This record gives sequence, structure tokens and C-alpha cells, in this order.
Amino acid sequence: MTDSSLPPSRPLTVVQLMPAMESGGAERSTLEVARALVAAGHRSVVVSAGGRLVAQLQGEGSEHVPLDLSRKSLRALRHVRPLRRLLEEIRPDIVHARSRLPAWIGWLALRRLRARPHFVTTVHGLNSPGSYSGIMTRGERVIVVSQTVRDFVLSHYRIDPTRLTVIPRGIDPEEFPYGYRPDDAWRQRFFAEFPQLAEGPLLTLPGRGTRLKGHADAIALVAGLQARGIGAKLLLLGVIEKGRESYLEELRRLVLDRGVYDAVVFSPQRSDVRDVYAESALVLQLSNKPESFGRTVVEALALCRPVVGYAHGGVGELLAELYPAGRVPPGDVEKLIERAAELLRVAPPIAPLQNYRLADMQQSTLRLYEELAAA
Repeated sequence: MTDSSLPPSRPLTVVQLMPAMESGGAERSTLEVARALVAAGHRSVVVSAGGRLVAQLQGEGSEHVPLDLSRKSLRALRHVRPLRRLLEEIRPDIVHARSRLPAWIGWLALRRLRARPHFVTTVHGLNSPGSYSGIMTRGERVIVVSQTVRDFVLSHYRIDPTRLTVIPRGIDPEEFPYGYRPDDAWRQRFFAEFPQLAEGPLLTLPGRGTRLKGHADAIALVAGLQARGIGAKLLLLGVIEKGRESYLEELRRLVLDRGVYDAVVFSPQRSDVRDVYAESALVLQLSNKPESFGRTVVEALALCRPVVGYAHGGVGELLAELYPAGRVPPGDVEKLIERAAELLRVAPPIAPLQNYRLADMQQSTLRLYEELAAA
């Protein structure tokens, strides 16, 4: 899919500030907006401590300036002057901060500039409210990634609502095409790797190795379905992480205690998530704390795969709009089992996505930049 945007009235220079470019939702959005800026004829610069995504960023036409904006200590203040010198040199139209420490460094650097660029922030998450997090509300325009985040910001900070703009994250329909099914070669490789998943409906819970992602509830779900005679299998995709070995061992003991050891597979992150989602009978989103958005919900529904999730935060917001049948009261495992059983029996149809597309996010962000620069 071509990353399109509004035709620029004039070329802009946009600097995005990030802690690092390793992985994560904010990092992905940084890449996507940078790509759209280049495609629209603008100059795109990212300032960060670096990371594995820098090569892709530069390969797609953006510039990267190494500056460690990731270490949360008073020593980070030494980066204010270097950043100010950089901004004086390149004279950007927009400085866009996507994380709290970079936002503080950027805000301090801008204070003494004579030709001051417009300052934009994006609130990507539901961070603990307070003065440190409050820097994310100091942008001339504050992007929030969902209505959930907008409500959160308004409830915790004094801010003019007109400065807030909801721009949800988006997915590429060509990367997650409607009705996509994995080919036979992939299926053979996948089930050779995980033979215990070959029989019965596959449930997939994507999420890193933390209790917040609801792995225990997913295991309880499989046990409950099997007690009903439904031989469901579960893939905990992304739960294997370096440094989280004790949590993984806790989950292994749990599947033994629940009698579903042969029905649950633990996996690190994979590059073939599209195929995994498309092969799944249900994709689960069971975070026990509200999340700001819920990208996996959109990815799975884009592929025409049913999603079951706890109806709070951004996940609940997305399900209410896109797939109400998948909503479950947060933490209600009995209702979760009941709803999953219903959807495994007969799942309501899923319409092709009409929003939450990558191009929508890119166009909305570039439009905001251009409106500010023209003001």
C-alpha cells in the first residue's frame, strides 16, 4: 500500500523525538509517520538513542541523529543544549515528542530558541498522572491515540479540549488483507513446530511476558472450554522474553495445575503473526488493566478473525465499534468462557475495515503538521 498524504503546500522539516528506536507501538508510529513525510516531499528527522529500527528508518529516506533521550535521570538534562544546537541548525517547522523524557528535553531546548518551531506531543499510553507525565499535555497540539486516552487526559489535566486531536493507530490492509488464509506450506511448518496445536480450534493471545496481559485468564479459558467438551488449544504468543523466566515458570505450573499442559504452547515473538492470527479461531485480548488502544484487535479483525476481549480501555472502545460480539466484562472468566464457546460455535460476520487504516493515521498526522505550519 502506498503511504499517501495531502499534497504539501511547501516542504516541511519535522523532527520526531524518541527515547530509542528498538521496538514498540510508539516506535512503529514514528517509522510510519517518517515514511509518510518522505513520500510527501518533506524532510524527516528522528532523534533517539538508536536501535535496530534505525536502519529501516534511514533506508526509507529519513535522517537519524543519535542522542540518548532514554535514560531517566538528571544527567539527561545535559542533552538539552546539544538538542537546542541541532534545532538551531536545521530550523524545523515541527518538533514532535512521543515520550515523556524526550518531551521534557525537547520542551527545555525550545524555550530559548528565537525561531521556535511548533511543539506537538502524542500521548500513546495511560501513564500515571502527575507533573512528570504532564509534559505530554504541553504541546500546541496534543495527539491522543483513542477516545479512551482523550478522556483520561481530560480527567487528569487542565487542558483546553480543542488542543486534543484523536488520531488512532492504523494498520496496512495489504499487510493484513481481509479474508487472508495461510498457505499449506506455512501450515505444515507451523504445526510441525507445534504439533499439540494441530487438533481443535486455536486460540491466540498475543502479548509480552507480563501479568498485565492476562495469560492466567487465557489458561483458565482453555480449561473451561475443555470442561465443556471443546478441545481448544492456546498459543501464548510473545510470552517468552529474556528476563521473564520466573513468570514463564509460574505459567507452566499453572497449566499443569489446570490440566491443560498439552493444550498450551508458549512462544517468543514471531515475524509471521499475520499467518498465526489468520489460522486462529479466536484472537484474545485479555489485559487486566485498560490499554490505550489495542492494535492486535484491529489486525485480527482486518483479517476477518473474531476477537474476544475485556471491554475496557482502548480494547473495549474498538470492540464496541467494530465487533460488539467479542466484548466481555473485565475479569469475568465465566463470561469469557461462555462468550468464547458461543463464538466458536457461530461467530457473527466481520465487515472489511473502513477506518483504522495506516493511510488514515498518516494523512491525519501530516494534515495536523501542515495546519500548524500554516498558522
